[in-house]
Amino acid sequence: MSRPLVATYRLQFREGTGFAQAEGLVPYLGQLGASHLYASPIFAASKGSTHGYDVVDYNRFEPDLGGDAGFNAMSDALIRADLGLVLDFVPNHMGVSPRNRWWEDVLRWGRESWHAETFDISWDAEKILIPTLGKPYGEALESGDLQIVYDEERREIRFSASGYTLPVDPRTLSHVFAFVEHEERDRLVRRFSSAVPADGEELGERFAEHVADPAFLEALKRGIGAINADKAALHAFHEAQTWRLAWWRLAREKLSYRRFFEIADLIGVRQEMRRVFRESHQTIMRLARERRLDGIRIDHVDGVADPKGYLHELDQNFQSLRRDVFIHVEKILTGPERLRKSWRIAGTTGYEFIQAVANLFVYGAQEEAMTRAYQDFVGETEDLRAMIADQKRAIFTHNLAGELSVLTSEAINVAERGLSTRDFGRDDLSRSIVEVATELPVYRTYVGVDGVPEKDVEVIDQAVARAQAGREVEAQEPVAFVGRLLKLAFEDGRDVTGALKFTRRFQQTTGAVMAKAVEDTVFYRYNRLIALNEVGGEPDHYGADTNAFHDQMQIRLKDQPDGLMALSTHDTKRGEDARARIYALSEAPEAWSEIVERAAEALKAFRADLGHGRLSPDPATEWGFYQSLLGVLPADFDPADEAAAAAIAQRLQAFAEKAVREAKRFTSWTAPAEDYEAALKSFVEAALSPSKSGPFLAAFWREVQPFVVAGALNSLSQTLIRLAAPGVPDIYQGTEFYDLSLVDPDNRRKIDFEARARAMANGEGVPEALAHWRDGEVKAKLTAAALKARRQAPNLFTSGKYLPLEVTGPMADHVVAFARTDDEGRVAVAVAPRLAYKLLGHKAERPMPDPDRWADTAVRLPSHLAGARFENVLTLREVRGAPALPLRDLLADLPVALLLAD
Repeated sequence: MSRPLVATYRLQFREGTGFAQAEGLVPYLGQLGASHLYASPIFAASKGSTHGYDVVDYNRFEPDLGGDAGFNAMSDALIRADLGLVLDFVPNHMGVSPRNRWWEDVLRWGRESWHAETFDISWDAEKILIPTLGKPYGEALESGDLQIVYDEERREIRFSASGYTLPVDPRTLSHVFAFVEHEERDRLVRRFSSAVPADGEELGERFAEHVADPAFLEALKRGIGAINADKAALHAFHEAQTWRLAWWRLAREKLSYRRFFEIADLIGVRQEMRRVFRESHQTIMRLARERRLDGIRIDHVDGVADPKGYLHELDQNFQSLRRDVFIHVEKILTGPERLRKSWRIAGTTGYEFIQAVANLFVYGAQEEAMTRAYQDFVGETEDLRAMIADQKRAIFTHNLAGELSVLTSEAINVAERGLSTRDFGRDDLSRSIVEVATELPVYRTYVGVDGVPEKDVEVIDQAVARAQAGREVEAQEPVAFVGRLLKLAFEDGRDVTGALKFTRRFQQTTGAVMAKAVEDTVFYRYNRLIALNEVGGEPDHYGADTNAFHDQMQIRLKDQPDGLMALSTHDTKRGEDARARIYALSEAPEAWSEIVERAAEALKAFRADLGHGRLSPDPATEWGFYQSLLGVLPADFDPADEAAAAAIAQRLQAFAEKAVREAKRFTSWTAPAEDYEAALKSFVEAALSPSKSGPFLAAFWREVQPFVVAGALNSLSQTLIRLAAPGVPDIYQGTEFYDLSLVDPDNRRKIDFEARARAMANGEGVPEALAHWRDGEVKAKLTAAALKARRQAPNLFTSGKYLPLEVTGPMADHVVAFARTDDEGRVAVAVAPRLAYKLLGHKAERPMPDPDRWADTAVRLPSHLAGARFENVLTLREVRGAPALPLRDLLADLPVALLLAD
């Protein structure tokens, strides 16, 4: 049996963190109370990778991390400490890199390669497009960017594009040998021009024999120089290959392979092919067999052709080894969407939990006031849903134009076989595909060879109806036809096969459309309350009451009791405690609006007018900047510390550049507006520099203190909820202390674990740490205390019953309380404040309500719990059960409580 899931601790490997460093953290993880190390991708990746999601070899540990020996040493240390290992695995795509031997083989041999079916390549295309050139091909050829090189390390001839090298088909080497002035040239030409792929190893041996001769190698290099000087000959050699170099801008509309989102350097992998699955999971299965693997996190499961089939195959393989390996998937659930029961997995990675917590801490009653304040500042009314629809159309037709072209061709192939559909034009079908995708409320549907789920029929029908009502496509019939394709609603076998081919690709594409339009565009444009602009979030779902939260936790218990509960991940836009502060703004929009107005006035001299109605920063970006500034400043920040301010300025500048490029309004990644970006960086620098903006920073920090204090209380509350709610807490590296990070790569900064270990070992309890709350130690102490309780009864906190508890009294709206019970008679009760700004008042100096503030507010216990004898595991004090637990007593020493009874 696998180790019980108590809590995972996510560690980001690379950039200074390897297997040896992880091995050294094992005692700390045990001290904190985690049960599993949750590792970011650790297999070999593209050269210089900072994240590992561009894997190049599924069966080789990254050498820079320590290779096999380093991994085994880390694994042994985890096993000795009784800690499990969860690996982040990337089945959907691999890195397009010279380090990827499978990819190299495809480039060398084309469709005759053993791995031709490994990647999702459209072999109908004349060539495999390699869009790496910084300029159009002809210009690159003429300017000398392209050349043939001899790779000394590989001992082979390669084609170089400004240093990026590609393998060449050995059968085309006669082009090069023709320029070799050597007596063996004719014999070489005969050997290599008649070669076939099966002779690949022999060819390599033959070539190695010849280049081992110094005289021949020298002659070969002279020949290479000669062909490089002959542009026509060089071009002819290029054209003889299975691939074609192209300007990078061509990738968006003419790429010959499925990619991850819009990243041409990440090529889709066909895990639906049994051989591909087997070859790419060899090491994963070996680790499971050796009991070195306890869980696996599947990255971007919506990208694989058949998620259900893939997950079933994965589980069956683990079961054949008699190993219970937990499977979690990166899956964004939107609106009322729920995890598919048929997948039979432990759960998701927890984005939906972030949304549930956000709704609990955002004050919905003040939404209109916040909207008014935001719109007054930006000077326009923004319609979030219209913005999302517009961006989905733009992303699909521009950024993903190549995918749209493929889908349109697939639709036409089916339409042309039907008498009632053969007159559908390419433009109408293309726009119909776009409109149905635009109206799809989920990331994808799950239609496949095993049928069309009823849930998906409903989603598709509704999307089609909305697309038809929108009238973006004048004719209704092509839109309806797209709906038929997506439901495989055909009688003829050929049509069903064509529809399945279309639907599979459509389903793999809509997730990219949604993610790029919403998460990577709109969430950087619509800045009303940026804490809601989170992965899986819906910013117009502005707060909810405790009953809604309880309903969502009941769904978690039913659907995924072993699902992960995240508050921060490597993908979140900002750290959990930065969001906790920003949640507090929702309670006092007028106060926040006044702070922003004063800030804008203080910094107006640094706002640049670039002409033609362009301001840098533009109002929406500036409104968001002040929220980001609030979120990023450490609780113990000293405005007089110029070095600290300068360091934060650098982080905010990098974030601001990324934010406006993602927003794609005034600049973008593909066409940066240098004047706009330079002005924005200057604005951020000035805001954090007292020598430039004078008293602004000190005044801002003084004015936002009520939100900083309220944010700290929100932080403690959401931490406790995550530790007691149904599921498995997932702690992102370093976030056991305050996490005020910005978006990636800021959230992958180096963590000072030695300082954290010292703080955790100082002997203080949670109440004592509250006295110096600004250093964040109180959050870590709370985490360790609650995890200790979870270790004693892991099933109580995962699959135990969830009981919402009634709260009565004048401050009832400021508390969420629930109980967990199991069949062995164990009970846990969690009590956490919410809406902290109003609870504490704007003059509060610490995240601890005065006990008298609670008046006669109390948590009511059901009769079967009222007689229990509890211990508050956070204060180590006994609490006698009663029909009602007065909060003035229960929360007298600490603002949150976790009670445990056997």
